[in-house]
Amino acid sequence: MDSLRGQLLVAAPSLQDPNFFRTVVLVVEHTEEGAMGIVLNREADTGLDEAVPDLVDVPGIEDTMHVGGPVQPQTVILVAEFTDPEADTPLVVGSVGVVGAETDLDELPAAIIRGRAFAGYAGWGPGQLEGEIEQEAWFTAPPLPEDLLADEPDGLWSSVLSRKGGWHRVVARMPADPSLN
Repeated sequence: MDSLRGQLLVAAPSLQDPNFFRTVVLVVEHTEEGAMGIVLNREADTGLDEAVPDLVDVPGIEDTMHVGGPVQPQTVILVAEFTDPEADTPLVVGSVGVVGAETDLDELPAAIIRGRAFAGYAGWGPGQLEGEIEQEAWFTAPPLPEDLLADEPDGLWSSVLSRKGGWHRVVARMPADPSLN
């Protein structure tokens, strides 16, 4: 399978794991050794001021903390739109990428346009993600720039599925619990 780096994984309705139910994951890295992604549409119960007080005063960083995934939830990952896409930054899609751990917080305001903090990440071992895609637990989709730091992340799952068209549009309109319909 080709690398899915920079692609979106959209949870199929059959994926009932509470960590991934109706999530959209940006694949940040995908190699033979496994994959890493960030859940884009799940807000955390903790505010940014509690989780990472040092980021609160950085212009462009949202006040809301997000859940990036179940792996290492104490780790904070900052996804941002960079002012200079040519800079030495691990970009994932267009001018959006992950802020490196070595980045000086004092330099951050000049380096980014906007950003969002995520607690943890999603991870897969060798071949695991490929197996889950083969079992149709995930749909893949190319991202639009506005997906990565969506203004309304709660609607991202439906939005990406609708954009895929066909029967995906029907799935996008399904209630979370079809038995209540």
